[in-house]
Amino acid sequence: MKLNLPDRDCIVGLSPMDDITDMPFRQLCKEMGADILFTEFIASEALNRDAEKSMMKMRFSPEQRPIGIQIFGADEGELLRCLDVVEQAEPDFVDINWGCPVRKVAGRGAGSGILQDIPKMLGITASMVKRAHFPVTVKTRLAYSADSMMITDFAEALQDTGIAALCIHGRTKTQMYSGCADWEPIGRVKSNPRITIPIFGNGDITTAQQAVDSKRCYGVDGVLIGRGAIGNPWIFDQCRRAFNGEPPREVSVAERVAVCRRHLLLAAGFKGERAAVFEMRKHYAGYFRALPGIKPFRLALADAPTLDEVLETLEKIGRHFS
Repeated sequence: MKLNLPDRDCIVGLSPMDDITDMPFRQLCKEMGADILFTEFIASEALNRDAEKSMMKMRFSPEQRPIGIQIFGADEGELLRCLDVVEQAEPDFVDINWGCPVRKVAGRGAGSGILQDIPKMLGITASMVKRAHFPVTVKTRLAYSADSMMITDFAEALQDTGIAALCIHGRTKTQMYSGCADWEPIGRVKSNPRITIPIFGNGDITTAQQAVDSKRCYGVDGVLIGRGAIGNPWIFDQCRRAFNGEPPREVSVAERVAVCRRHLLLAAGFKGERAAVFEMRKHYAGYFRALPGIKPFRLALADAPTLDEVLETLEKIGRHFS
């Protein structure tokens, strides 16, 4: 099945990140220009047992389309069964996570752990495509390790399973998040004349210029931005402007405070005050990066135990930098 994407020379999307790309943050990124969104990754077995937190992760609003629900697991039966649950949410596509490197996932043979068994990965993927009633995409890494089979050797086989698109993160599983992402293999996959599906690249895109350079150098159909978007939803607007040849737009401190405040309130409305206050701590460094003298305020945001105290600190930031 074909993946319906916006008509862009280069798609710029929000990469799925656990405990980051929840519905409130996706909403902000969409408003700032993200072309495509993904949910946080969700365990197939959790969906099959109707776990409340996992079911909540599947929720999205109509304006967030096109959106994919990302799932992970190592058991083919569990993965196939969870498609029935995912289908009820009516996403635009489902994304299989064959890339997560963390031990609790990869150590069980899920995520990038399956890159030690390429035939199993291909078999499960083919079964998922056959079973699904919507497009299936895959997000993976270059390889399990530098001395194992690389994505350039099995990308065609992945395409042959019937997936609608492939996103490649430019690191191996064993690299975790260390070192620099290597986009050269991603470019070789894209330049393979037998590859016809969209190829997205991912890894170390933190500025609009890097997104433009990745398109120019490697020819990818799109870039997915992960850590570079945390506390920085403006990066999607900046990318779109850069691709259109427009100058970047400066983001004032007042706007940073206003968007951070809205993010917090959206999160509190979606998952409750306590969870919102705790989880928003991952975003503050991004929202207020490079502001001189911001450290005491950022520490106060991280230490604030209640919604009201966070809002009060945000007001202080606005006054201090006005």
